[in-house]
Amino acid sequence: MEVRKLGKTDYNIGVVGFGGIPIQRLDEEEAVRLIDLARKEGINFIDTARGYEASESLIGIGIRGTREHWTIATKSMARDYESMKKDIEISLKNLCCEYIDLYQCHNVRTKDQYDQIMSTNGAYKALDEAMKEGKIKAIGITSHDIGILGNAIETDYFSTIQFPYNAVERQAEDLFKKAKERNIGVIVMKPLAGGAITKGNLALRFILENPNVSVVIPGIDRIEQVAENAAVAKSFIPLNKDERQALEKLAKELGSKFCRRCGYCLPCPQEIDIPTQFLMEGYYTRYDLKEWAATRYSSLPKKASDCIKCGKCETRCPYDLPIREMLKNVTKQLG
Repeated sequence: MEVRKLGKTDYNIGVVGFGGIPIQRLDEEEAVRLIDLARKEGINFIDTARGYEASESLIGIGIRGTREHWTIATKSMARDYESMKKDIEISLKNLCCEYIDLYQCHNVRTKDQYDQIMSTNGAYKALDEAMKEGKIKAIGITSHDIGILGNAIETDYFSTIQFPYNAVERQAEDLFKKAKERNIGVIVMKPLAGGAITKGNLALRFILENPNVSVVIPGIDRIEQVAENAAVAKSFIPLNKDERQALEKLAKELGSKFCRRCGYCLPCPQEIDIPTQFLMEGYYTRYDLKEWAATRYSSLPKKASDCIKCGKCETRCPYDLPIREMLKNVTKQLG
């Protein structure tokens, strides 16, 4: 498998990793089997999060006896010092590890959240302490906002960034280039555009053509996915003209109805977190995480059904999405 260095860390990782969100719906035996097969196929980077329910614990069981093979990444939504400190300890326990290779600030949405994380009593302080104590080896940050990560890579605080990237969502290419120049690792999530791209082989090959990408982490929950994903990295073949045109056609077709979670539609007068509505819908309809997505959706303080159809969001959307109709569909799917 092709190996790339993960930014300023000491880790050399296979370019195709193991995205750990979908295994939360598997039983222990099946999850362990997937993880073991991934190891045998040469996959050595695995990504999870505190918010992925049983994912951390299943991975902890799955890597027993093979810990040194893996570069383990997890993440937390904690924004303050005490919450992050607590989450680090929970992750260590769940993953059955003495240390975690990469701990990330998860889904930083706004400048206020970023400022809180970096404040005197913010989450970063807990991460920095844990790194000095040897409990974590590197610190990263994930976001759906290019501006947040653009600011982050101008500092020396983070070893990695994680952002969606695929044939449909290409807005981060300049960000990735700048990150590579600053020796910051680039982790690609949502390689299949939330399931909108059905040809996984083409999707992964498209991403790996970008030399600024360190690793791509497709979600894995089936045996056949492991070998298929690993095969792309073992014998990489650039896209041919027809394959590239097929992806370009798909991107064009999705352009009028696909939320890229840039956040320009916000703030909503009704305080609806519009991108999150579409994110939960994607998990519900395309990732087969119906119960998980429905539970997350039900906990949102404002839902798609609260839309009063004022249309202000649509005037801000750089992709001219029919957001009001899309929110109506979210209500239809998730209630």
